[in-house]
Amino acid sequence: MKTILLLLSLTFVFSCKNNNDSNSDKMTNETSTEELTMNGTWKQISFYNYVNNKVVDTIMSSDQNKQVKMYTKSKVMWSRFRDTDTIDWFGYGDYNIHDGTLTEIIDYGSKAMNEAIKTQKKYVFKLQLEKDKFSQIQLDDDGNALYSENYVRIE
Repeated sequence: MKTILLLLSLTFVFSCKNNNDSNSDKMTNETSTEELTMNGTWKQISFYNYVNNKVVDTIMSSDQNKQVKMYTKSKVMWSRFRDTDTIDWFGYGDYNIHDGTLTEIIDYGSKAMNEAIKTQKKYVFKLQLEKDKFSQIQLDDDGNALYSENYVRIE
């Protein structure tokens, strides 16, 4: 009788421990797959204009108006194409994310971008990042949304 009780007790203890281990593994796997990263290639899908922090206008991207951004661990590169624009637009530099803020520091770019860099090379945006989409929102000096570029991950 003591042997049976001992075996049942040991079985109970080991089954509880195994159950805890599998739950702990599940949590670790869920956490690692849920990490958000900017690494990859992103296509702009739309552009929002805001008034009083509310979207008042949406401009959809098209084959005649498109922009792509590529992020590595610390670098960003973007290019813009507009059928109606005779000026090339692209830029390359560093970026970082801290406390929901995306900061891009553009080192160089197209001729037009290099002119813009002479007066401003640091761009700061509020960042809304999800697994396969993000929005970079330009804020005014009072923290109100002015416009956003909205992207989806393509690779």
